[in-house]
Amino acid sequence: MVEKINAALLRDMFAAGAALLEENKAGVDAMNVFPVPDGDTGSNMLLTALGGVEKGGDGADTVSEAARRISDGMLLSARGNSGVILSQIFDGIASGLSGLETADCPALIRALQCGTEQAYQAVMEPTEGTMLTVMRCATDYAAQKGAETPDALCRDFLDEARRTLERTP
Repeated sequence: MVEKINAALLRDMFAAGAALLEENKAGVDAMNVFPVPDGDTGSNMLLTALGGVEKGGDGADTVSEAARRISDGMLLSARGNSGVILSQIFDGIASGLSGLETADCPALIRALQCGTEQAYQAVMEPTEGTMLTVMRCATDYAAQKGAETPDALCRDFLDEARRTLERTP
């Protein structure tokens, strides 16, 4: 059982998430309807995430360093509104993990909260029913559940993200 997330595990988790996004890119492209149904949301998010995978590579010794490298790669690779918002989420997460060698559940919750807050602040007119809502609801739920291990926290977060997505237009 994992008690804390270290740099290597964070990189692996992020790369796995990017791989899942790649597998589901077409579905994300198809579901986008806000602000216009342009059909490239999944593609833009994937290109943004791949920038994080590329820059988050080996060499970071701490979760703080790995998160910052991933975030910087995403910021430099951000495409479209969805990519910019995604990069802002991860920039906030990196800020929330700043200075940490590893991250336990309370640190991960703080980082998710920072990511949510930064993404909302980065959008001039935040609109509910978007990826912002999914991030906020999943973060709030995970914080409320108070998981004791990072894997349980991630399960709680993802379960609520899926439920929130089902409720959004």
